[in-house]
Amino acid sequence: MEELGSADAFDRMGTLGIEEEFFVVDAEGRPTSGTDELVYESDPPEILDGRLDHELFKCVIETQTPTLAGLDDAAEALAEVRAALVDHAERHGFGIAAAGLHPAAHWRELEHADKERYRAQLDRIQYPQHRNTTAGLHVHVGVDDAEKATWVSNRLRWHLPLLLALSVNSPYWNGFDTGLASARSVVFENLPNTGMPTTFGSFEDYQRLERLMVETDSISDRGELWYDVRPHTGHGTVEVRTPDAQCEEWRVLAFAEYVRALVVDYAERYEDHPDPWSHLSDHRRETLDENKWRATRWGRDASFIDRDCESTVSLADAVDAECDRLGVTGIREVLDAEDGATAQRRLRESGGLDAVCGALRL
Repeated sequence: MEELGSADAFDRMGTLGIEEEFFVVDAEGRPTSGTDELVYESDPPEILDGRLDHELFKCVIETQTPTLAGLDDAAEALAEVRAALVDHAERHGFGIAAAGLHPAAHWRELEHADKERYRAQLDRIQYPQHRNTTAGLHVHVGVDDAEKATWVSNRLRWHLPLLLALSVNSPYWNGFDTGLASARSVVFENLPNTGMPTTFGSFEDYQRLERLMVETDSISDRGELWYDVRPHTGHGTVEVRTPDAQCEEWRVLAFAEYVRALVVDYAERYEDHPDPWSHLSDHRRETLDENKWRATRWGRDASFIDRDCESTVSLADAVDAECDRLGVTGIREVLDAEDGATAQRRLRESGGLDAVCGALRL
């Protein structure tokens, strides 16, 4: 069945892929329909061939990097993909912008894509999908065994709120200040099969859910299990889908560095543990949901229920510990810089919506 994946897909360890969703904008920086021209009615630059797609709205477009052997080539690949997209858009009279939600996007005024898959989703999901103008960042890391990928996905869940808190870039919804640091996460979680997944006891446990959802017509294919982390049974990766979309490349690379380091670290622990499935997780889904809510609401100012489920830890302390433990540096640099939500609010106060729209353009 093409709608389902396979354990055989998991055959490479440590590869990296980055998917980014962007807004197509007009000369004033406002979202506009452009994916027909950019995806279907013209030939993209070579590096985007087969790696360019639209999303639910005709103002949202997605790019994918080539599959990379590791982190070393990520900066060059990401820069080439982004530059090609901007050039491709400009040649057709459009601009490209990045944020979790575009502050000038009013979903009632924007066109949905005609693709049959999205039309079926609109028919099935109705209102929550009709207003889903979200844009995210997805990081794929290859894992060479399906059981290992499932175990690693379970373990990654505690780290996802940290990623969200660092990536918050969507305070505005339909031009309204929501009071949230990441309104995208709330809008997106109104869809079914989203948010923090439960613990899976094995790869077969996850695949059983995938199969059940397809066979009961709950979803059309495996790709519609939109959880914050999942073993991707088509690509053979662990996919993390938590962050808001980002304007700056260096932030994307920091999140990719952290996600890849987490996956590799947990994969090594899985291999070294005599019986890794004997202990699944210290965390209930409820505590993980609480941590995600804290990130959604407070962003950089959030504290989190700690990994021992005994106390709380600040984002700064958690980032310092993760950087020391994994030998990564990017997320500390992100922490030290102004976050996207704060920047958008500052710009709107000083220069209005035009200033925010201008700053979000690549």
